[in-house]
Amino acid sequence: MSAADSAFLRACRGQPVDHVPVWFMRQAGRSLPEYRATRGSGSILDAIRQPDLAAELTLQPVRRYGVDAAILFSDIVVPVAVSGFGVEVEAGRGPVVREPFASPADLSRLRPVSAQQDFGFVTETVKLVVAELGPVPLIGFAGAPFTVASYLVEGGPSRHYARTKALMHGDPELWSALLDRLAELSLAFLLAQVDAGASAVQIFDSWAGALAPDEYARSVLPASVKVLHGLEASGVPRIHFGVGTGELLQLMAEAGSEVVGVDWRVPLDEARRRLGPQVAVQGNLDPALCLAPWDVVERAARGVLARGGGTGHIFNLGHGVLPETDPDTLARLVQLVHESPSPPPWPEPGP
Repeated sequence: MSAADSAFLRACRGQPVDHVPVWFMRQAGRSLPEYRATRGSGSILDAIRQPDLAAELTLQPVRRYGVDAAILFSDIVVPVAVSGFGVEVEAGRGPVVREPFASPADLSRLRPVSAQQDFGFVTETVKLVVAELGPVPLIGFAGAPFTVASYLVEGGPSRHYARTKALMHGDPELWSALLDRLAELSLAFLLAQVDAGASAVQIFDSWAGALAPDEYARSVLPASVKVLHGLEASGVPRIHFGVGTGELLQLMAEAGSEVVGVDWRVPLDEARRRLGPQVAVQGNLDPALCLAPWDVVERAARGVLARGGGTGHIFNLGHGVLPETDPDTLARLVQLVHESPSPPPWPEPGP
């Protein structure tokens, strides 16, 4: 079997599968002892620039868990980092910008990038991983313009996104220019990964749930459309994911993806009702439940599978794997999903 015939890619396209595919966001991460031993203590951006190391970290969870897809070991701020904006990733905190975006002059700090000149270390990693994965597909990814913009404007992680919303509403012309520039960077990053061999992509709009639907539709959706539509000719499935985005699911689907990732706050059957039958869903076990006893995890996972509704469902967590998670729990979870009955066809829309 080739990667093109994998259960993961078939599920992305709503095609019949013999088992629900499963992978985990942040599956290559601090919960794995082999990751901690290999990764060391340096900056994640330095690790990403080492193709042999980044490839090994990408492959570790595939070997450990037998998941149906790998996701590239990378970070959503790589495009803005290589563009020269000035961003670091602090352990335990996340992206940090010493000089936040605040004026039209800051647009010049986001120079255009090219795959050959700026993403060579990423494309080399992708090629190394694809050569090792065989029939297992690789997911490339990038940050959605809004989420990346929130780090640049706030200077780091935020609870209220006050500066971001102030710019969005107070200077919509500058905001639009910023998101358009970030859309170009994300698209270039994703196309570089696809051209190197990635079989699917995921757009992380992790913090879009901070927005009301009208804000999202007016000030964010156009930039996400630019990224997702820019990938259309590549033919690879596109996954669009956010946290706390229950009220935005329909808008996210309109942006142009085959799959919408759903966090744990919205049951998958309700998510499918909101999205319609033409959109596959990904999710959505609460990551915190993986710290509970196995009988709790098993019951919750079976509930997710039941509400997933059949084909067009990719099992995942509702967000990333928590560092405290026991790898054996995730291994049992993969086995449970793979041994569950084959999913029935998703019903056609009614008259």
